[in-house]
Amino acid sequence: QLQASGGGLVQAGGSLRLSCVASGRTFTFSSYAMGWFRQAPGKEREFVATISWSAPNTYYADSVAGRFTISRDNAKNTLYLQMNNLKPEDTAVYYCAVKKGKFTIATMRPNEYDNWGQGTQVTVSS
Repeated sequence: QLQASGGGLVQAGGSLRLSCVASGRTFTFSSYAMGWFRQAPGKEREFVATISWSAPNTYYADSVAGRFTISRDNAKNTLYLQMNNLKPEDTAVYYCAVKKGKFTIATMRPNEYDNWGQGTQVTVSS
């Protein structure tokens, strides 16, 4: 189970840090690639960032590269998304998700992820 938090209302140019805590007695967080996705009203869910399960490699959507940073703390079973220089077009519900299958590479396709958290709303005002 994933619990995302940290969203809110921020002015353009501001920053937010999202967190996603994974729980479950049989879930080994460190064995899975993790991803952040977002969905704006009337739009499809889109990839934001992903991080591999080991020697963490990270990948970003072109629209957020250089502004967002994905990271993980395996000791805390927590995934993060640091968002800087936010823009109104970043407004969306942000979801964390688990890549299907242990020890698999991080990818950008939403249908390769499951155990979606409930999402956290990010609103950026101009």
